[in-house]
Amino acid sequence: MKYIRIAGGFCALLAAFGLVCAFPGLAQAQAYASTASALPYTGPSNSGNSNDDNPQSGSLLTIHKRVDEVNVLFIATDKHGKFVRDLTQGDFTILDDHKPPQSIVNFRRETDLPLHLGLLIDVSGSVNSRFDFEQEASVSFLQHTIRTGFDKAFVVGFNTQSQMAQDFTDNVQLLSAGVHRLQDGGGTALYDAIYRACKEKFLKDRPDHPARKAIIIVSDGEDNQSDVSRAQAIEMAQRAEVIIYAISTDDSGLILRGDRNLQQLADSTGGRAFFPFKMKDITHSFAAIEDELRSQYVVSYRPADFDADGRYRSIEISALKKDLQVRARKGYFAPQQ
Repeated sequence: MKYIRIAGGFCALLAAFGLVCAFPGLAQAQAYASTASALPYTGPSNSGNSNDDNPQSGSLLTIHKRVDEVNVLFIATDKHGKFVRDLTQGDFTILDDHKPPQSIVNFRRETDLPLHLGLLIDVSGSVNSRFDFEQEASVSFLQHTIRTGFDKAFVVGFNTQSQMAQDFTDNVQLLSAGVHRLQDGGGTALYDAIYRACKEKFLKDRPDHPARKAIIIVSDGEDNQSDVSRAQAIEMAQRAEVIIYAISTDDSGLILRGDRNLQQLADSTGGRAFFPFKMKDITHSFAAIEDELRSQYVVSYRPADFDADGRYRSIEISALKKDLQVRARKGYFAPQQ
């Protein structure tokens, strides 16, 4: 791996050549600054162990030479929906842009990746009757999932606007306090919340080690206030290499538009949507998400006929064994130079 050290004053010139841009899905050039830009979320934020500070003039950047290598995390389940954890590379076929990869670089089970999570909680007026229970279930999930010194998460409440209740931290007490600070009321801008979380948090989250990035949405899925569309929110999640998990808070027993929205968000990013029949089942949905986050395979490969043209490239991973189902993200955006 080659490294180039340059003064921060040349960043704009480098950006014009695509050298310091983030291209999720590729093990490509990553720029690690000593500090990162502050985020424009409104509302209180106890920083905890967050690394977000103001940029300093003249800071140095380390630029890693880009390698055209795609990394995909995926899960495999049997016909009963149970995770299958003993498969090998030979049990799968992979297509990138409808073509087999040029080469497979690595294939392995990945059960202990650090988790970088965003918890997005709907605080609009439509969830008023269920809000207290949603808060408690969310806190319980964080307490069971986040490991100090290893994982980290942030908490956002959203109605007509997104409010950062707690920035990235591994401190569960701060995360829990952030959840309890949320207050319900107002309209719903779900797509805006996803778009901003992916763009302003995950695109800037450049760990020096592989990490599992996911958003967990707790909402009825209805959106009546967003400036961006569902397609735009999905595209930003794909660019940030974020998997979306959704837990519906709709307890009507009907399949409503909001449920379809949540399903589409999850399907397009390789995640999963949960539709608890009773409010108490939300805790079971959180437990299933935690289990899935620890039951992954990862494959790294070099695509065939790859061009850094910025376009969307599809990913198709299929199991050769009968009755096995694979769930992975649908694709990624190639870098553009």
